Amino acid sequence: MLKQYHIKNYRFHLIIYVSILTMIGISVIGSAQKAVQSRQIIGFLLGLFCMVVVSLIDYSFLLRFHWLIYLFNFGMLGLITFHILGDQGGGAVRWIDFYGFRFQPSELSKTLLILFFAWFFGKYQEKINTLPVIIASGVLIFIPWFMIEEQPDLSTSIVVAIIFLSLLFLAGLSYKIIMGVLAVVLPAAALFIYLILQPGQKILEDYQMRRIMAFLQPEKYATDVYQQENSIMAIGSGQLMGKGLNNNDVFSVKNGNFIPEPQTDFIFAVAGEELGFVGSAAILVLLLLIAIECILIGRKAKDLSGKLICGGVASWIGFQTFVNICVVTGMMPNTGLPLPFVSYGLTSLVSLFIGIGLVLNVGLQPLKYRSEGY
Repeated sequence: MLKQYHIKNYRFHLIIYVSILTMIGISVIGSAQKAVQSRQIIGFLLGLFCMVVVSLIDYSFLLRFHWLIYLFNFGMLGLITFHILGDQGGGAVRWIDFYGFRFQPSELSKTLLILFFAWFFGKYQEKINTLPVIIASGVLIFIPWFMIEEQPDLSTSIVVAIIFLSLLFLAGLSYKIIMGVLAVVLPAAALFIYLILQPGQKILEDYQMRRIMAFLQPEKYATDVYQQENSIMAIGSGQLMGKGLNNNDVFSVKNGNFIPEPQTDFIFAVAGEELGFVGSAAILVLLLLIAIECILIGRKAKDLSGKLICGGVASWIGFQTFVNICVVTGMMPNTGLPLPFVSYGLTSLVSLFIGIGLVLNVGLQPLKYRSEGY
């Protein structure tokens, strides 16, 4: 389980990146909603602890428990799907409240699925382009994906799908298969869009439909798009250096409570207003550096499973960042995805730190040491 690692292979700069980014997030959260700042600090400390512990455990050892990982994930999601311990919030049942301890299984599910499919594709890498393996992997991802989507949590289910597709691509899926799938998926996507735009459609939930229509026709859905419009206004008003954290500016969008729950999905709007272009750019640069570092570590992984762990975490952080920024700047419909390491949310934060811990462990076992017996 534990190996004789070389300290020189420990990516301390990756820890510095995520720590600085999280501390910036804690500062902005404190300005947006002071009451929850202390909980985010606890999440940061817990995340650091989990990251260090996981980074020292051989990921190959963890992958031996692949089916237990999958079943544990199924069990957590099942508690919500079958209404055993589900706790409602914001019109959806996505949380488990166990004696005052409240967490969101779908966030941890991202990490667990990356681990499971890192094993699965690593085991069947020579057969990755065969129909049985493709069908089996599709069934295995569909079960947790469907359980997440039914909460309902469409945004997280999309992230899970993107992570899975990224892992499948990195595992060596043939370009011929990819092009064949795209030839089917693109027309199907066009048909799907056409159907959901029809009056009385039953495919999407009402709130999901209103978000899409608010993006396409903001003048007709002003009550649904105001959050994004105010977010754009807040970011623009920050100009170069921002108005400062915890400011008392009467013209502040945040101080006027024009963005509901700003500490979560729209935290970047607060950062843009109070830290300005400089602070916002710093957040994006740190997120980019974290994703790039995960990719660089993955390129030197000792096996395909290590490569997939790093690639999965990188795609998770990269895609979720892209979508969150597009939403707060009005380039996409509102999805409800948090900004990694910055938005308030203990389950999301700790899950991300666990993912980084796995990446650090992959980095402790680079390819060149495999032949040396380490």
